[in-house]
Amino acid sequence: MDRIAKAFLSGTALLVVAAPAARAADLPVKTAVPIEYVRVCSAYGAGFFYIPGTDTCLRVSGRARFEAGYIPVQNRSNSSGDLSQYRGLMRMNFDARTQTGYGTLRAFLRLEAASRTGVFMTSGTQQRIANAFPATGQDQFGRVQNFLVTEKAFVQFAGLTAGRASSFFDFYAHDYELIGSTAGSDVPSTNLLAYTHKFGENWSATLSMEDPNFRKNPFYASSIGLTGTVPGQSGLNNVFITAPTPVILGTNTDGTANTVAFVDAVQRSRMPDFVGALRYDAPWGSVQLSAAVKDVNIGGFIANSAVSTLTPAPSAAAGPVSAGTAAALLAARGVASGAQTEYGWAVQGGLKLNMPWIAPGDGLYLQGAYGEGALIYTGFSYFTGTYASQLGPVQGAPFVHALADAVVNPLSGRIDLSRSFTATASFLHYWAPEWRSAFFGSYGEVSFSRGTREAFSLVSGLVGASAPPIGAAFAVSPILRDNYQIIAGTSLIWSPVKDLDIGIEGTYIGTGPLSGRVTDSTRPVTVGGLPAFTEKRYDTTQIRMRVQRDF
Repeated sequence: MDRIAKAFLSGTALLVVAAPAARAADLPVKTAVPIEYVRVCSAYGAGFFYIPGTDTCLRVSGRARFEAGYIPVQNRSNSSGDLSQYRGLMRMNFDARTQTGYGTLRAFLRLEAASRTGVFMTSGTQQRIANAFPATGQDQFGRVQNFLVTEKAFVQFAGLTAGRASSFFDFYAHDYELIGSTAGSDVPSTNLLAYTHKFGENWSATLSMEDPNFRKNPFYASSIGLTGTVPGQSGLNNVFITAPTPVILGTNTDGTANTVAFVDAVQRSRMPDFVGALRYDAPWGSVQLSAAVKDVNIGGFIANSAVSTLTPAPSAAAGPVSAGTAAALLAARGVASGAQTEYGWAVQGGLKLNMPWIAPGDGLYLQGAYGEGALIYTGFSYFTGTYASQLGPVQGAPFVHALADAVVNPLSGRIDLSRSFTATASFLHYWAPEWRSAFFGSYGEVSFSRGTREAFSLVSGLVGASAPPIGAAFAVSPILRDNYQIIAGTSLIWSPVKDLDIGIEGTYIGTGPLSGRVTDSTRPVTVGGLPAFTEKRYDTTQIRMRVQRDF
């Protein structure tokens, strides 16, 4: 009996042990997931790693920057008087590269965000091009500004570059400067489609189709003193959907206009800009020759915009002219209605010399540009500001200088292109591995066709102060004056450790008419109807310091 009980208990125990084993054998076997380790990618330089599970190499980098500056202002009225300036900036870069049978496939992204305050740190240029937004408080408007922009977003493949990138026209592009003040083309963000072909030893040629909206400086367009006379002249904060400019339909015996019609001088985006660049790169430096062609266009006549001092009225003020009368006067003048297009162009030559025989890292840039109807390509207005036809060279300046790509001649009704040129030099010297300085300067001029300014003065009786006045005051009016700008500066930068810059930079800016004098608008005193105070040139300085860490 005992033997039977022991056998039963032993059998039961075996069943208990064997049953789980049998059930486990029926279940699928689970394999551990392999761990993907981040691997270094050495094919494209330091900092790249393979994206796990792919053959694409990625480099993540960035920048943090603080800047503060000071610019003196003599005139502290009319909203002027800001002296200090500040900026905190963030940059993030993503560089992804994959090796293919056609070469490297690359995608590059750069985001920038910043808070900036004060004169010349906030940027009217960037607001006008929709790259920044301003504060709206009474004490903040025009002084506090933020932005978040796609600075770069392009694809490169087999010689093709497509996306948002730096213009292929540019060369020096303020490479050695902290502030970026000298005259010269520098458009770091534009939409483009380009092809680059490498040939010979160190040679390359690029043909680029680029977004025209980032290279259009406006026409000089007048305004008139009669609210609502010109339909479509509506907007916010002096931003007009149309920019009316006059064409003379009839004149008085002294040649001054008594009847004008208005043309819409806003440039439309009709044709891409075409840029070509031929470049040579060698251990001793680089050479580049760039050329660009662009359209300069206006719309047609603004409906029901014609006005005349001959229209019966209780005063000498201008009154409306009927559409039929305006059409007849246009036909009599032989002025064709409708849109017009001229073609602006620019050429630029640049040379960079590496000078390690002076000190490792030393270099010299020389650059010159000339253009017609292409002010942003020559970069004459880089410091003062772009996307405006006239601006004061600095806050509180006693006069404005003309920055228009073109003017509609009121006598001929045709487009007159402005002419501009710039010349720039910049030298970088390392005093020691951790100390360096840049020395830079530029000179530029902008001028208009002979007789254009005189023709524009003929409409002053109808458009007011936006045209040069008739008489003795014509000689001192800043409107459409040929002008120049000189910029010179130097910096001192300390890099105590790798990728850290602590620097200071000072700049001189001098602006004036090419000949004669202009009215000092900050002292509006007249004697016998003429200004008592005039200026030959306006000089100012700017100083800025920076702390920057790249990683």
